[in-house]
Amino acid sequence: MRLIKKIVRGIYKFIDKRIILPITKLVVGIAKRLKITDKPFESLLKTKSSLIIISLIFSFLFFYIVDIKNTTLLETNAEVIYNTPVTASYNDEEYIVEGLPETVDITLIGTKANLYLAKQLPKQDVVVDLSDLKPGVHKVNLKYKQSISNVEYKLDPSVATIIISQKKSMTKDLSYEIVNLSKLDSKLSIENVNISEEDVIIKDTEENLGKVATVKALINVNNLVDPKVGENKLKDVELVAYDENGKIMNVEIVPSKVNATLTIASPSKEVPVKIIPVGNVVFGKAIATLTPSVDRVTIYGKQEVLDATNSLNIKIDVDELKENKKITKTIKKPTGIREISSKTISVDITLGEEVTTEISGVKLGYINLGDSYTVQATDTSSTEVTVILKGVESVVNNITAESINAYVDLKDLGIGEHEVEVKIKGSDERVIYKAKVTNAMIKIAQK
Repeated sequence: MRLIKKIVRGIYKFIDKRIILPITKLVVGIAKRLKITDKPFESLLKTKSSLIIISLIFSFLFFYIVDIKNTTLLETNAEVIYNTPVTASYNDEEYIVEGLPETVDITLIGTKANLYLAKQLPKQDVVVDLSDLKPGVHKVNLKYKQSISNVEYKLDPSVATIIISQKKSMTKDLSYEIVNLSKLDSKLSIENVNISEEDVIIKDTEENLGKVATVKALINVNNLVDPKVGENKLKDVELVAYDENGKIMNVEIVPSKVNATLTIASPSKEVPVKIIPVGNVVFGKAIATLTPSVDRVTIYGKQEVLDATNSLNIKIDVDELKENKKITKTIKKPTGIREISSKTISVDITLGEEVTTEISGVKLGYINLGDSYTVQATDTSSTEVTVILKGVESVVNNITAESINAYVDLKDLGIGEHEVEVKIKGSDERVIYKAKVTNAMIKIAQK
């Protein structure tokens, strides 16, 4: 009996010290914070039976909350880890493996607590050991090293059908392609490119190697740091293999990158501006002056284009123009010209009264005659023509026969006499030129 009393007294002391006293302090603290000073409340706190009841209520609430949390943590859940890399172990110097997925999805099944822990641990690759397999078709199982034994891991896919082939190699000429050339300063041009390798070795299955048409070094202009006139070096230029349709081939290239040296120049040339009026001004009027805001410009482009360019021709619409006018337009870059020193140009046009005059004795030439033929004169009309000029008097009076080009086009014509159209080209764009006799008889003979 004494033992029972002793046990009960111990339990009472434990509850009094570990439960009633802490809860009393908690309640009193809450009362002070809420400024509760009512005497009934103080009396309630002084009654041990009341404190026991309050303690039991708090204990029950605490137990309930802990139980809910514990139940939640113990429930079975599933989570998916997407795109986990697959790593294969095999002799990649000797074999090619096809059909192996690059990534898999892993479904983790377990309690929330274990799932949370599993996700905190470092991720492992999905591995497959192919070192003992020979060339051929194989079905292999993908494996994942489980971090926590209480979590179940399922892979998707978990099995892969692969083809192992013997790796072959061949030598391929290396060419290059310039990428993002439009991003280069328009005043600069790439005159020459040297790459550190003339050829490379490509490795893959014999079938895939047969599909490779070219291997190119992709020289990206964006990778040039402060490109300037002279030599510019690029390191680690990417190499890419293509089939005959321009599709990228995923083959091994040795070396995988090369170095390149780009010689950059800035070819330029100053040329005169030539204003070409298009259309006809109103009847009875002619163009007296064409005065551009700039009469010479600097053009930039490839040297061969510059060599073939002797003027910058700008067309101005004057159709039905009846009074003096100033026309402003944007200068369009001719084909092959990357930059022009002036972006726009203004042209002052003045008109005057039109007069008509003729110039005789203009020599008649020919173009596009076959190499094995010669032209023979039939009469004077086949060697000389008269040209009608229309323009203001002050302009046409300065035109001479030597400044007029009269010619016929003999393209695709053979031996015999032919009636061909006479074409006139004058040196002054303010004047209208026209042959008085529009056709001429030309005799072609064998040399």
